[in-house]
Amino acid sequence: MTKISNSIVLVTGGASGIGKLMGLGCLQRGARRLIIWDINPETLQQVTEEFRAQGYQVDAFEVNVSDQVQVEQAAQKVLRQVGTPTILFNNAGIVVGKPFVEHTYQDIKRTLDVNILGVMAVTQALLPGMIARGSGHIVNIASAAGLLPNPRMSVYAASKWAVLGWSESLRLELEALRQDLHVTTVTPSYIDTGMSAGVKAPFLTPILQPETITKSILDAVECNGIILRKPAIVHLLPLLRGILPSRLFDRIVGHGFNVYNSMDDFTGRPAAEPVPENPHVSNV
Repeated sequence: MTKISNSIVLVTGGASGIGKLMGLGCLQRGARRLIIWDINPETLQQVTEEFRAQGYQVDAFEVNVSDQVQVEQAAQKVLRQVGTPTILFNNAGIVVGKPFVEHTYQDIKRTLDVNILGVMAVTQALLPGMIARGSGHIVNIASAAGLLPNPRMSVYAASKWAVLGWSESLRLELEALRQDLHVTTVTPSYIDTGMSAGVKAPFLTPILQPETITKSILDAVECNGIILRKPAIVHLLPLLRGILPSRLFDRIVGHGFNVYNSMDDFTGRPAAEPVPENPHVSNV
């Protein structure tokens, strides 16, 4: 089982939202060192000072995960100065909540660059060290949006479908090496971390509280969980998608459970506020 105690933990998008909470939770569970990557220098400095004031050992790097050069440079610094992380949380991500026809090409490219290529680039930079050491744990924060379609989330859903398929395939590759290497894929629904303004919770699908989902994620890491789906009803999505005809699924789950209308009034974080690299405010 993966031990958070005495580990080196790296969290992308770790200066806010559940990224910050996962980092703090690891420190509280005895992690030896926390490495935070984030695109926002102000929040990065703030959270670093906050954690250090509590006596924790924290390293901060301003990194845009969609920039491969920045990822490679930051990874090399981490490897030289700290060493290969024990646990990597691929948490950074963004969402654009509007109909596909209203997306600009830049909206599409940035979403895919951060949510897919960024996750892969970070893992590619750090995984060889884990394999050489023979141990490591990668946690990929995907989304329940990777399990079903949803209007006004087409590009985000596409990115999370990709993360889910890649993450599970990566797990199988690493398991074939027969080392102490693990992958946990997390598929939460909406999380109340500030950017979900206007979201309407689907029927029987409560908006998750950050502290609750964070604890579940860390528990899953410590027991080498393969997939974490939250809330409980998310477990039914693959089954219902498999057995129901598409039109019936649309009628029962999409419209009956109000999933397809959950983003109708989405506004997200106010424009004046910086948008952190954290997807878990607008997952579905």
